[in-house]
Amino acid sequence: MQIYIVKPGDTVISIAHSYGVSESRLAYDNEIFNGNLVVGQAIIILFPEVVYIIEDGDTLTGIADRFGTSVNQLLRNNSYLLNENFLLPGREIIISYESNTGNEDSTDISEPDLYQSDNKDIYIYGYAYPFIREDILEEASLYIDELLPFSYGFNEDGSLIYLNDDSLIQTAEQYGNRLRMVITPLDRNGRFNNQQVARLLSDENMQDILIGNIIETMPDEGYTALDIDFEFIPGEYRDEYVTFVGKMRERLNRSGYEVSVALPPKIASDQPGLLYEGIDYAGLGNAADSVFLMTYEWGYKYGPPMAVAPIPSVRRVLDYAVSEIPVDKIYMGIPNYAYDWELPYERGVTVAETIGNTEAVRRASLYGTEIEYDEQSQAPYYYYTVDGAEHVVWFDDVRSIRAKYELVEEYGFRGAGYWNLMREFRPNWMYVNDLLYSSTR
Repeated sequence: MQIYIVKPGDTVISIAHSYGVSESRLAYDNEIFNGNLVVGQAIIILFPEVVYIIEDGDTLTGIADRFGTSVNQLLRNNSYLLNENFLLPGREIIISYESNTGNEDSTDISEPDLYQSDNKDIYIYGYAYPFIREDILEEASLYIDELLPFSYGFNEDGSLIYLNDDSLIQTAEQYGNRLRMVITPLDRNGRFNNQQVARLLSDENMQDILIGNIIETMPDEGYTALDIDFEFIPGEYRDEYVTFVGKMRERLNRSGYEVSVALPPKIASDQPGLLYEGIDYAGLGNAADSVFLMTYEWGYKYGPPMAVAPIPSVRRVLDYAVSEIPVDKIYMGIPNYAYDWELPYERGVTVAETIGNTEAVRRASLYGTEIEYDEQSQAPYYYYTVDGAEHVVWFDDVRSIRAKYELVEEYGFRGAGYWNLMREFRPNWMYVNDLLYSSTR
């Protein structure tokens, strides 16, 4: 696998011919439409190792058995099959890819032995809302281990506010993903209410009722774990939150369920701010089975333009986290979205548009701009002008995704979690496929 950066004059045909790969698969894997490339665009190039020509009467199960692989792995390598009702005789499908192939003229990725020898050393999960597009969810489900439907809430009496999660649960079961229930302080209007957290942390009877309702609901829905995502906790409830998470874990562990807790990106124990003051990394890391670090949102909807997850900022959070929490309890957050800011940015006035990473590249193509790459942030960006207004877009591509997974490996984390799965980003999944499943035959 390689990453190639598009140069002036490149076409899908010229790049495919240069590397001896299929034009159609190169376009498909990189979500390139109508051959539209952008100078500076990073594209992933995969090299088939074993290719099979479909014959009359073939089934995915039969092909998987013949080559000693799985149906899911065939779908990972050929995810377009998700949209087809039958196998077309004479068509090529990829059984396996070469793991790593070098080339001096491109950005070569030679993954560490960790990934090549044991494809499940990194566990991956992703959050999704019930209104996710079915095709996007199905494709993502091939590459993740666990799905987190977002989100259940709770009332003042400890009763649950249920989520319409039937379709998410059904898809997870279809693709063999575990299910993790998410509980947040959402009220009946779907809004975060940190006063609800204060009530809960002040009332042990309310806590007991909520925990009982969660334990009763989880087996009925097929959940095997719980994720607690409480944000903007008042500083005076810092200790009470640790105690609550510990109580939740003790009760759920007895029933066979794990408990994780989502943590905002802190860099110090006494870091000021409503997002941080009620969060005790060491205490919560000890109280929960695992933690999810929300290592994103430096570039955010109301803030000044910058990368969503600049690597130096992420690293500062990771350095603090590992000083307080065992590394084998940590999942690192990966964002799956981008922002488009109109310039000049004015605090309190400018509101960025949230878009997907694939949409970001299409937008660059539409406005005829070139993509640049910030080596410090390790993230791509570009400028464009429309109707006389200048814009800047920061997003993720396969280069910045690689940088994030290198951090997961460097620190030895338990895995990575995506916030969120709602937007298409196939080059990311092609990278994950090579990274974690290239040894699966």
